[in-house]
Amino acid sequence: MPDANPYRTPDSLASAAPPTDWWSRPAGGREVLAVAVPLVVSSLSWTVMTFVDRMMLFRDSTDSMTAAFQAGTLWFTVLCFPLGVCTYASTFVSQYHGAGQPRQIGPVTWQAVWLALAFTPLGLLGIPLAEPLFAFLDHPPGVQAREVEYFRVLCWGIPGMLISVALSGFYSGRGRTGVVMVVDALFALLNVVLDYLWIFGAAVPWLGLSIPAGGVEGAAWATVVSLSIKAVAYAWLVLRPTHRREFASLSGMTFSPTLFRRMLRFGGSNGLQMVLEVTGFFVFIALVGRLGAVESAATSIAFNISSLAFMPVWGLSLATSILVGQHLGEDRDDLAGRATWTTYGLGLLYMCVISLLYLFAPQLFLVGFFGGGESSAAGSADAARSAEVYALAVVLLRFVAAYNLLDASLMIFAGAIKGAGDMRFVLAVSLVMAVLLGGASWLAVERLELGVFGCWTVVSLWIAISAVLFFLRFLQGKWRAMRVIETPPPANPAAGPAPA
Repeated sequence: MPDANPYRTPDSLASAAPPTDWWSRPAGGREVLAVAVPLVVSSLSWTVMTFVDRMMLFRDSTDSMTAAFQAGTLWFTVLCFPLGVCTYASTFVSQYHGAGQPRQIGPVTWQAVWLALAFTPLGLLGIPLAEPLFAFLDHPPGVQAREVEYFRVLCWGIPGMLISVALSGFYSGRGRTGVVMVVDALFALLNVVLDYLWIFGAAVPWLGLSIPAGGVEGAAWATVVSLSIKAVAYAWLVLRPTHRREFASLSGMTFSPTLFRRMLRFGGSNGLQMVLEVTGFFVFIALVGRLGAVESAATSIAFNISSLAFMPVWGLSLATSILVGQHLGEDRDDLAGRATWTTYGLGLLYMCVISLLYLFAPQLFLVGFFGGGESSAAGSADAARSAEVYALAVVLLRFVAAYNLLDASLMIFAGAIKGAGDMRFVLAVSLVMAVLLGGASWLAVERLELGVFGCWTVVSLWIAISAVLFFLRFLQGKWRAMRVIETPPPANPAAGPAPA
């Protein structure tokens, strides 16, 4: 059997001095990029898929694009608690992997799958509740009808989404992020193809089929089918014979009350944190939707474009959690800290580049929505309204450029302390900040009438304050003594704080 812990140094090399340069040293650039790059590509594949989906819907109609963005945000809000629980499987896997306990990896992965199945019926309750939910939000009638349509179909994709996330942790937690990248990219490509066929309709002569144009509903079904097939693909990969022998991926399918409770305890905190954060964000989106069609459409476009900056750094954040978990499993908090600083530097570099492009070349990102310029938005019946949306979206991208570096700080340092298991702090900060975001957005729209720029100022300040809080918590260092696995290894007195 291969060594379950690749970070452990063989006795024959124990006396060899490790490399000290930024690239080759433990937790340096090479190690971080080996884990992070596939996760960045994986995150980008989902982003590109969503981005293309919104562009196609914008060409169908502005209302379709706005409805898909707002209904998709609510769908993610409904989904984010179980998603947070299932995502946390990768932290358990990373710490078991670092501690050299491979036979625990299969069982803890399957507990996440059982949690995914247990949460599925609750998610499906969104189908009958869709109409009253969107009626309460009081968006324009043309948008509201499409929101209900899109949301109801997306709810059928909840089991596929949750099971895929749970099973992907089997690979990402062990640093095998290349597998996650390939699977996610392939099924994102499938989704894009199905989007085109189902949104606009097409004839498929070699199958003898004629697919009618489905608009916003067709886009939702494309996502549901892609997620469902991806879940099956992950299950097949996890159950391969080599994984059954090394990681107990088949025998570990049995229900384990101890692991299940531990997963629910730590993962539940992660899920609640996601609920609070996304709920606050959804309240912001819903309130902006009341300002008018132009403000709502421009905000939807700006946030869709901002995901091109957000999702790669989200991939770096996931890599931070995995590397922190692996090195804490080895009882090397020094390397966990160094991995965090290495990833943070990469995140800042990327955000600087993308922010400069938002400031000086916004047309590069808007061309997918508006074609040749602000007056050529295909699918828009009102050229004047299209020009207003374009002009406002350019300004909103300046807000995104202003808070991008702080957003990177927020994600990377939150990822580090999540990888250790410092979920009480994460949950407490998320509760306070979600209330502040929702309350401040409501004041800006309903009482102070500050308009769309006031709302975007609120969300920028929210990101800044959150980033500072997580940065200070990381510097405090309490996370260094934390673990999520049952029996942490003995302390390593030789390990000191890593240099930045």
